[in-house]
Amino acid sequence: MPTEAAHRVAVVGVGLIGRAWAIAFARAGCQVRLWDLDVEANGKAKDFIAIVLEDLAQNDFLNGRRPADVLALVTACYTLEEALDGSGWVQECGPEKIAEKRALFARLDQLTDPDTILASSSSALLPSAISEGLKGKHRCLVVHPINPPYLIPAAEVVPASWTSPEIMKKAEAFLSGIGQVPIMMKKEVDGFIMNRLQAALLEEAFRLVANGYASAEDVDRGIADGLALRWSFIGPFETIDLNAPGGIKDYVERYQAMYSGLFEQMRERVEWDGPVLKDVLESRRRLLPESDLAERQVWRDRRLMRLRTHKSKVDQELSR
Repeated sequence: MPTEAAHRVAVVGVGLIGRAWAIAFARAGCQVRLWDLDVEANGKAKDFIAIVLEDLAQNDFLNGRRPADVLALVTACYTLEEALDGSGWVQECGPEKIAEKRALFARLDQLTDPDTILASSSSALLPSAISEGLKGKHRCLVVHPINPPYLIPAAEVVPASWTSPEIMKKAEAFLSGIGQVPIMMKKEVDGFIMNRLQAALLEEAFRLVANGYASAEDVDRGIADGLALRWSFIGPFETIDLNAPGGIKDYVERYQAMYSGLFEQMRERVEWDGPVLKDVLESRRRLLPESDLAERQVWRDRRLMRLRTHKSKVDQELSR
């Protein structure tokens, strides 16, 4: 459960990410206040949250709470000051534009209590670029979710060089307390962890299709029916630790030369919006019409719920 200091949370910006964060916070018992520059967005956000809560309740993902009780913890505010009042944690979810984030964080720094943690959901902008020059820059950091955070618990916690170690500890404790899995970075780097790993995979996926080695469908199958089955419960280092008789050192001795040779072939950069896009887009739209995207997103989330349920049961068995 959340610490007392951060029991009230402000979500600033209520688009796709902000609404998802609000669900994660409220489900854990936090009082959540929403604010967006677009006044109509607040009402739309609560409507969206209400629909998702019903689905989460049916799949036992509300920690035993009723949807109505969780929704009652979410309040739409019509001024930023009202949303921030008394908040111990602010989750900024505005547009991925550095000028806008800097301006917004300047306001957050002025309007909040000096002990309030200011977290950005930015997926690429560095916390140092966002908070440079602020009086309270020591309490600013990035907490980047893997969407949707109410189903995927990992969240990257990224400090600037001036972010206080104490703030990092508080952030880790708070996120753990609401059921997230904080990924604590030691220092900032472009793309953080998740997008750098995803970028490497996507670069190779586009390259394989662009150069005629495989179809987009088969690349997707290779992950969904291959690598991802392992990656759903162990990471890349544990994977190779278990894939050689003598563990990770043995794996490196056996296969480093092979991967070194592959790396030379992977230096070619394929433009994603070049000719390859036509092939990938035709493949995806043949399998899934654009009009069915929203329905498929619901299907994805329900599959994630089942996977999370399975993982939770396995974790409980292992902890006995």
